[in-house]
Amino acid sequence: MGGMSVVQPVEVDRDIVDFAVIGKWMDEQGLPGGPFEGVAPLGGGTQNIMLRFTRGGRDYVLRRGPKHLRARSNDVIRREARILGALAGTGVRAPEVIAACPDESVLGAVFYLMEPIAGFNPQNELPALHAGDPEIRRQMGLSAVEAIARLGAVDYAALGLADYGKPDGFLERQVPRWLGELESYGANEGYPGPEIPGVDRVGDWLDRHRPAAWTPGILHGDCHLANMMFRYDGPQVAAMVDWEMSTIGDPLLDLGWQIATRPEPGTTNAGLFGELGAVGGLPTPQEMIVHYGRFSDRDLGDVTWYTVLACFKLGIVLEGTHARAFAGKAPKQIGDFLHAITLELFEKAHRLME
Repeated sequence: MGGMSVVQPVEVDRDIVDFAVIGKWMDEQGLPGGPFEGVAPLGGGTQNIMLRFTRGGRDYVLRRGPKHLRARSNDVIRREARILGALAGTGVRAPEVIAACPDESVLGAVFYLMEPIAGFNPQNELPALHAGDPEIRRQMGLSAVEAIARLGAVDYAALGLADYGKPDGFLERQVPRWLGELESYGANEGYPGPEIPGVDRVGDWLDRHRPAAWTPGILHGDCHLANMMFRYDGPQVAAMVDWEMSTIGDPLLDLGWQIATRPEPGTTNAGLFGELGAVGGLPTPQEMIVHYGRFSDRDLGDVTWYTVLACFKLGIVLEGTHARAFAGKAPKQIGDFLHAITLELFEKAHRLME
């Protein structure tokens, strides 16, 4: 293996991945046979399970929902496999699906196999090359912008994804959809309610300033830098990962999302991005907007609106973990950390609205 240490196989719960079942299914797909070697769990930003392994001289990553499947877990993995399969060959920086099993009866959960990504997640590590050079870090941020701009420019209908989302009324739905989500957190026992100043004021501003015209496209939906893998030998994005929130909507929300989540040293939000968040050096929001325009013919006059929407939506998403922590369904420390980021996001929204 070229001097690399071989990862020793680990014991995997058969309730999660039964390799006898996987092996039989892989044989049916015409994939190389043989024993499973070097089985190792991969950490991700979500509760979904990922395992890396080698079989018949080929490397794979298996992805499936969490051990205790949630109501939508199988649908989420099914959708991920579908969009990643559709994006193959488009030049979009995304994991490459080798084979997918949309039938949950095979393993007890929908799963797919993809090519391993040669790259690092900045949430977990920052190689010396990137840590030591602010220009490399600036280029990392610009590469992330290019990745979403190229995604948003893809002809989704030509890829057979016309029914992957409901673009009609997408922007109109956002504020009521997420205020409703926030209200639903009240079902968590002990949760005192959202102590987030100005939620309704931000929602009202978004409704009053909503762009009149926009063009539908593929939206990653959660494209912050911790959901990007970067190359070890340079600043380029190797792949965007965690496509759970992807849909057909307004791709400019992805640009707003990247600006809203841009790690600024000294903020709580920067803590989500490991050493990259601490050292900074990323492009300014204005540089990000200009760079996006190099790969897109979209009107970028309303980027502030999309950034406020991203602050609003992500803030409410993160508050869900805070609410679940009160009911003992999530660690209190993580709930408090994410609540602090929610407050920062809403503060940013208020500043942008001025």
